Amino acid sequence: MQAERQVIARASGPRFLLEVESVSARAYIFPILLGVIGAAILCALGVWQLQRLEWKEAKLAEIQARLTTADVALPLSPTFEVDNYRGVEVGGEISGPELHVLTSLKPDGPGFRVIRRMETLDGRNILVDTGFVPEVHKNSERLPGAFLIQGNLIWPDETDGFTPEPNLDLNIWFARDVEKMAEALETEPLMVSARSLVPQMKTTPMPVTVNIANDHLEYAITWFSLMGVWIMMTLFLLWRIKRADA
Repeated sequence: MQAERQVIARASGPRFLLEVESVSARAYIFPILLGVIGAAILCALGVWQLQRLEWKEAKLAEIQARLTTADVALPLSPTFEVDNYRGVEVGGEISGPELHVLTSLKPDGPGFRVIRRMETLDGRNILVDTGFVPEVHKNSERLPGAFLIQGNLIWPDETDGFTPEPNLDLNIWFARDVEKMAEALETEPLMVSARSLVPQMKTTPMPVTVNIANDHLEYAITWFSLMGVWIMMTLFLLWRIKRADA
């Protein structure tokens, strides 16, 4: 009987209590680490999206400024980084074959962009997106001649791994591929998208618009919301552990 009391006394002594407290404390370490690391990662992703939002808004403002400033003469050596969407005024002779890019325009429906070669007044050969024609007018005659064009320099981003190769027999292209079109029409790899042509051509100009997605604020809100949920789940888990130890 006395031996049993000694065993109980040892089991309830200070050393035993310290061991119990140590085990209980260790039960909190992993959930706390998991909660802190997870919240830090989600917070970093949210901050990164806010930084991307600031960059994207600055980029869109820069593009909008180029679209709204006065037209300039065609730059001698334009680049995508500096001159994409820049308004230009260029005159010259439009002639030669056409390239037709499949597209649509409300309310006309399906049709084609008409891409042609222009020899500028200073002897350069460039691509000109002269505008839209309905499908029924694809093969209508559009006479060559001297034109004055107001438009925008553009490097279209319309091709990817799923873009079909152009049907050269039917003269149907599925994207404005500047490099390939320049090779086909023997021009510089440079395109002007017309806003207006003088005199008018039998096309409907399709002025450049900016269609760049800017969803970074929504992404940031999503990451920060997930961080809040992660913290709440961590606190709930810690509460469950404390309750089990009580």
